[in-house]
Amino acid sequence: MPLWSWFSVPAVAAQAEEEEEELVDPQDTLKQACEPKCANWKSKLEGCNERVNSRSNTTESCLEELFDFLHCVDGCVVKDLFTKLK
Repeated sequence: MPLWSWFSVPAVAAQAEEEEEELVDPQDTLKQACEPKCANWKSKLEGCNERVNSRSNTTESCLEELFDFLHCVDGCVVKDLFTKLK
């Protein structure tokens, strides 16, 4: 007698598919709303990117400017994010 015959697997009927609501990440929505508040940091980041991309041989990176911009956006988002979570 095969081993699999000792185990019973219940039959499960598939339910009709319901149309799923597309989920929107509240953090993405809040980030978009916070970008104008961090426009100064964003312009510094874009200026750095232009400067670095215009040079062919440079060791400069825009890591500091990126961190400053992300810190500003995250600081703005965190104020409202947890009130949006379910």
